[in-house]
Amino acid sequence: MNPILIIDDEVKLRSLLARIMELEGFEVVQASDLKTGFKKLEQHTFDVVLCDVKLPDGSGVDFSKKVKDRFPLVELILMTAYGNIPDGVQAIKNGAYDYIIKGEDNNKIIPLLYRAMEKVKLNKRVEKLESQLEQKYSFDKTIGKSAALLQAVQLAKRVATTATTVLLTGETGTGKEVFAQSIHHESSRKKQSFVAINCAAFSKDLLESEMFGHKAGSFTNAIKDQKGLFEEAHLGTIFLDEIGELPLDLQAKLLRVLETGTFLKIGDSKPTTVDIRIIAATNRDLTKEIQQGNFREDLYYRLSVFPIELPALRNRISDIAELVDHFLKMMTLQSGKKTLKPSKEALEALKAHAWPGNIRELKNALERAIIMNNGDVLELIDLPIEFQKHASVSAKTISSFELAYAEKNHILSVLKYTNGNKTKTAELLGIALTTLYRKLEEYRLG
Repeated sequence: MNPILIIDDEVKLRSLLARIMELEGFEVVQASDLKTGFKKLEQHTFDVVLCDVKLPDGSGVDFSKKVKDRFPLVELILMTAYGNIPDGVQAIKNGAYDYIIKGEDNNKIIPLLYRAMEKVKLNKRVEKLESQLEQKYSFDKTIGKSAALLQAVQLAKRVATTATTVLLTGETGTGKEVFAQSIHHESSRKKQSFVAINCAAFSKDLLESEMFGHKAGSFTNAIKDQKGLFEEAHLGTIFLDEIGELPLDLQAKLLRVLETGTFLKIGDSKPTTVDIRIIAATNRDLTKEIQQGNFREDLYYRLSVFPIELPALRNRISDIAELVDHFLKMMTLQSGKKTLKPSKEALEALKAHAWPGNIRELKNALERAIIMNNGDVLELIDLPIEFQKHASVSAKTISSFELAYAEKNHILSVLKYTNGNKTKTAELLGIALTTLYRKLEEYRLG
C-alpha cells in the first residue's frame, strides 16, 4: 500500500490527521504547502492526497487539476474550514474524489480514505488490463517475418491512425479479425468499443436487428427498444466479418451509414446518427460477386478505400517455425504441461502441408498434437494422420525451373479460385478427379 500525503499549513491539525491514519495502519507523509506537496508527489508514489483548500501559496481546488493532469491515478480529498458550494463543485470538476469540511466531517475521513484507495486499486487494475490488451493487439507482437506478412502489417500501421474504412481480404483463418483489432488498438478510437459481427452467422431479419436495432412492437417478440451493434460501436470501431454474405437490402442500409453516418432502426421513422469506423473483411472475390449481382458496386468502392490482403499460410512457410513455437508455448502453458519443441520430422511435415484452413487449422492441429503427446518433444506421430501420410511420401524437392513447379502452383491457384472444391478444380483443369487426387498426393497439397 502506497503512503498518503497530507498537505495542510495547520501543524496541529496535520499531525492529528497523520496520527489517526497511522493508527489505522496507513503510512503518512506531510507537507505544509502546495509547492512542497507537489515535489513529494514527484519524488514518491502516493495513492491518496488530503489537501487543504486554502494554503499560503495557492488554492487546493486549482491544485487538484494540476495533480490529476500529472498523476491521473492519484485520488484527492479536499478539506476546508468553511463549506463553499461553488468551490466544492469546481473541485469535483477538477477531478477531486471528495470535498469535506474540517471538524464536521472528521469521522468520515477514514471510511473515505478506504473508498478512495479502492478506487485507485480498481483504476490501476483497469490500466493494467488496457496495457495488456494494447500489447496483445500491438503490431509489434505480430508473429512472422515473411515479406507478404510484413507488407500487410506496414499497410495496416499506415491506415490505423486515420479514420479510413478498411477492407481486409484473404482466405478463411488468415487472422482478419486479429488484424482488425490491431488497427483499432493503434487508432485514436482505442479507448472506445470494438464491436465485431459475422454477417454470415444470422438470418437476414435477425442480422438487420443485430446490426441496426429495433423499436418495441416493430415485429413479434419485439417487446422493448433494442440497440443495434452500430449504435453500441458509437465513437469506436465496428468489424463486419464475411461482408460478402450481407443481403442486398442490408447492403443499401450499410451504404447509407458510410455516406451519411445515419440509419433507421427497424420500426423507427427517426434516423439514428453514429460516429464509427468500419473495418470489413471477406474471403470472397467481391469483384466477381458484383458481376454475379450479389454485391453492390457502389458499396464495394466505399468499403475498399484501403484494401489489405492477408497472405495464406502456404505463402509464408518461413513463418511456420515461429508460429509453431508461439502456439506450443501458449497451449502448454494453458494446459499446465511442459513446453514442447517440435522434432525436425514434425516441423518438416507441418511446413509441407498446404494449410487450406491457414492459421486456424495450424492451431487446431497443434492442440490435438499436444493432447496426443506423452514426452518432451512433439513428434510426427502426435500430428493428425494426414501429416504423417505426407511425411511418408518421397521428400523430393521441386526446382523452380522444373515443369512440375508450374503445375503445382497452377493447381494451388485453381484450388484457391474454387475455395477448395476439388470437383470444380478438376473440371477447370480439364483432368479427371482421380488424376487431381493423385497430383495432390504427389505434390503433398492435402
